[in-house]
Amino acid sequence: MLRPLAIIPLLILNLLLWGTPVLLGGLVKLLTFGGPRRWVNRNLPWLGEQWARGNDLIFDALLTTRWDVAGIDGLRRDGRYLIISNHVNWIDIFALFRVFRGKAPLIRFFIKQVLIWFPIAGQAAWALSFPFMRRYSQDYLAQHPEKRGRDLESTRKACRLYRHIPVSIINFVEGTRITREKHDEQQSPYKHLLRPRVGGIAFVLASLGEQLDAMIDVTLIYEPRDATMWDFVTNRVPRIIVRARRLDLSPEFCTGDAVEPGPARERFKSWIEQVWREKDQLIDSLPESQP
Repeated sequence: MLRPLAIIPLLILNLLLWGTPVLLGGLVKLLTFGGPRRWVNRNLPWLGEQWARGNDLIFDALLTTRWDVAGIDGLRRDGRYLIISNHVNWIDIFALFRVFRGKAPLIRFFIKQVLIWFPIAGQAAWALSFPFMRRYSQDYLAQHPEKRGRDLESTRKACRLYRHIPVSIINFVEGTRITREKHDEQQSPYKHLLRPRVGGIAFVLASLGEQLDAMIDVTLIYEPRDATMWDFVTNRVPRIIVRARRLDLSPEFCTGDAVEPGPARERFKSWIEQVWREKDQLIDSLPESQP
């Protein structure tokens, strides 16, 4: 129990150490335009990478977790990547920052608009050009049809910036962390996964598809399978497995056709479902423990 008493304060201190200069850079970004603002957008990610590096140093010093990583090869620091992943627990964010740090551009992921007010982290995410999204339920859209399409527009706005800076965009395709209750409620056809939701990926591809260097599928597996963030910081996750692969992306999916209902969207949905079946088989094929 002593480990979390050290790890959690150190993580907070690390956030303050690197989050404060990010916030100052965000203030400069807010007050400038043109060349100075582009300079800030290009250079602030370095601070984000130092935050991720600090987290890794803390975990490596205080935990005995083994990292089993494969497939994170051949990437470029100046590239543009769309990364899709299953979503298991809060460890996922730290794991993805770890495996891509120094090999690809700083990762960004979609954040709920309300989290921009979360102290330090929310404002730092804005300064680092994380895309913020307002998600509307189908019931809300039925009552307010004028809001339909706002998600796509906000995604396009964020992705316009990514045309000028390197980026790795993470999309958790299931839309939420997996739990047994959610799995049963969905009647998911997958043993280890929730049903994939294709809307978010289709939005990114419609906005940035022709600019992408690659689309990468990441599978996160924890030992034990039901590990939590608390298990991680208390040193009860002996192994974390990360498997990555590049996906062949049809040019058809990089148009706006996959966003709207129709044959193109159905083909895109079928393709993602096949990716998810293969991911499920991969998780099932790896033993839960090894000597």
